[in-house]
Amino acid sequence: MNKIITCVDGSAYSDAVCRAGIWAAKKLNKSILFLHAIEKKNIAAAEDLSGAIGLGARSSLLKEMASLDEQKSKLALELGKEMLAHAVELANQQGCESIEKAQRHSDITEAICDLESDARLVVIGRSGEGNKPDFKALGSHIEQIIRQVHTPVLIANKGFTEPKSFMLAYDGRETADKAVKRIIDGGLIHNLTCHLVTVKNNQSKLMDKFNHTEKLLLESGFDVKASFLEGNIFSSLMDYKTKNQVDMLVMGAFSHSKLAHAFLGSNTLKMIENTDSPLLILR
Repeated sequence: MNKIITCVDGSAYSDAVCRAGIWAAKKLNKSILFLHAIEKKNIAAAEDLSGAIGLGARSSLLKEMASLDEQKSKLALELGKEMLAHAVELANQQGCESIEKAQRHSDITEAICDLESDARLVVIGRSGEGNKPDFKALGSHIEQIIRQVHTPVLIANKGFTEPKSFMLAYDGRETADKAVKRIIDGGLIHNLTCHLVTVKNNQSKLMDKFNHTEKLLLESGFDVKASFLEGNIFSSLMDYKTKNQVDMLVMGAFSHSKLAHAFLGSNTLKMIENTDSPLLILR
């Protein structure tokens, strides 16, 4: 696991994603791989219309559509190359020593999965190309990537800067315990102030687990500020983040299956949709 896969596109988040990927690559001393995926849009290509009533193989409109399809594909390829070149230039300026780039004709999730075997971290923006800067993550590739990719995912905010602190939203579940182990073993957020925050829920022995987690982090060299809260989970976490000016949020991946999420909701998705801070999802 030697590469920081950093996804670049034409969105408003692209430069911030590059900065986040560069920060992670330098912090972990890993190669950075800039990835651009050219996704097939849901439009009718010329070959899809060849059987339509009244449109024969000699139709001039079909030939013109085929020519436009080819031109559009070439333009998308060249635009992607320019974006990758810009990302590489930024990485060079910031002193990255090992820089790679890749371009794929596929869905971004598929492209990440194809490269994941050698990935240490995946860096993406809150919303992709074609979405407005204030686009909510729900319904984008974000959820799909988090559910399918087993590598930690860093969701960059638009104004990403190097974080000095992070908040670990600990809920006592297995996913949270795995996240704690990832934090201790990983190195990405070592030397950052850790705000360990738990909101009271129905997990058994939650206070004992909370105290044990604080002890583990302290023994691992973290500067820990621990808080056990009560109230609505989402609003309590967001209020704490704002009050304490936390730079980054860290959470375990989804606690429920996708079917259960349809009925129970997900605090992870709420955090993604409503926070303007970078969010690190650990599995």
